[in-house]
Amino acid sequence: MTGTTTPPRLEVRNLVARFDGRTVVDNISFQVQAGQVTCLLGPSGCGKSTTLRMIAGVEMQSAGEIYVDGKLICDTIFRVPPERREIGLMFQDFALFPHLSVADNVAFGLKAPKEQKRARVEELLSKVDLMRFIDGFPHQLSGGEQQRVALARALAPRPRIMLMDEPFSGLDNRLRDGIRDETLAILKEEDAAVLLVTHEPEEAMRMADEIALMRRGKIVQQGAPYNVYTRPADKPAVAFFSDINVLQARVNGALADTPFGQFLAPGVPDNTDVEIVFRPQHVRLDFDRNGKGPSPTPSDGVAARGVVERARFLGSESLIEFRMDYDGSLLKATVPNVFVPAPGRVMWLTIRRDRCFVFPL
Repeated sequence: MTGTTTPPRLEVRNLVARFDGRTVVDNISFQVQAGQVTCLLGPSGCGKSTTLRMIAGVEMQSAGEIYVDGKLICDTIFRVPPERREIGLMFQDFALFPHLSVADNVAFGLKAPKEQKRARVEELLSKVDLMRFIDGFPHQLSGGEQQRVALARALAPRPRIMLMDEPFSGLDNRLRDGIRDETLAILKEEDAAVLLVTHEPEEAMRMADEIALMRRGKIVQQGAPYNVYTRPADKPAVAFFSDINVLQARVNGALADTPFGQFLAPGVPDNTDVEIVFRPQHVRLDFDRNGKGPSPTPSDGVAARGVVERARFLGSESLIEFRMDYDGSLLKATVPNVFVPAPGRVMWLTIRRDRCFVFPL
């Protein structure tokens, strides 16, 4: 007896969007399971929102197929209308109706007897802690409260899929983290498949079970947030999540020589130019006590001498920029808490080998 495999709640196959001869979404494919949050992450103009609109049915794809629970809902010939796709939508501007009460906003998309509508409205407003505003109007609410009403309205018809396009970008930074966490808990409880669009790496890391990193209409890397962050596909993927430092070197015998010692470059042919990319938090600092720098360690390699150019305290960490002796370039380092050395101070820097990425030029 063979078991049956549950199809993904949402599946996109080879989706393409072209406008005026320009390819905006270029042959992308991904799946989202029920109860899973997948984030389309990338810079503005990379095709994230266009992908969302094609799934919602408000844009027509140039090629490719969209499936919900294993059933085709759209290709270039067949198309289920947007209102029959059982897909919820949340946008950046919330789009609440100002002339309707909070209760009527939440109930707007519901098709059920009056008593059932009211019960569902009260259930959702209780979840988002807004029952006290059930008879109020949107203009009486704060931005965070309006966002929670928009979430309740989108969830009211029990959509199988929730599409969210930069839904938190209009919120005050002080409120954003708490509201994101509340929203995520409610979405998980409702067991919808969630596709979130954002250009903020921190938001994707905080909310997503899986990240699809987009660039110029393509998905360049996809996986769990930890894997996308720690095993980046290329240099721009590293840089999208944080500041970076870059060393250039040439490979000889699977080793790249740098002022910080040799780096392994397995599989890279001899005489290939490479870039060694590392984040500021993976630079180790030592004071110049004896003019020779610290003794090298196997994990950190050789120390290089730098002079503090500037230092700033950023709240949870300090950022220090060094002018390096070996070529006069600037190199950034971050350390936890407060550390603001004066400009001109000499220090020795080493790099964690296990946190470096080597990419052929």
